Amino acid sequence: MGLDIRIPLGLVFLIIGGIMALFGLYTHGDAALYQRSLGIDINLVWGGLMFAFGAIMFFLGKRHKAPEDAPDTHNSAPSARPRH
Repeated sequence: MGLDIRIPLGLVFLIIGGIMALFGLYTHGDAALYQRSLGIDINLVWGGLMFAFGAIMFFLGKRHKAPEDAPDTHNSAPSARPRH
């Protein structure tokens, strides 16, 4: 199996974080929306953090090389050992 869990996990966080960050950018000047969070644009902050986490996971998953198949130990070539 060559699928690393970091790739789909990274994609999920990239997509959700991107949507949240874009929504935070779109509603950045709306004081009534962010009144409960003391004026902090929480969608932009957490969307950016989720996007960064997703980018790191996706990058690490893509960078990791899957182990090669085990080498064939049953060669058809004759053994170099002398027979007695």
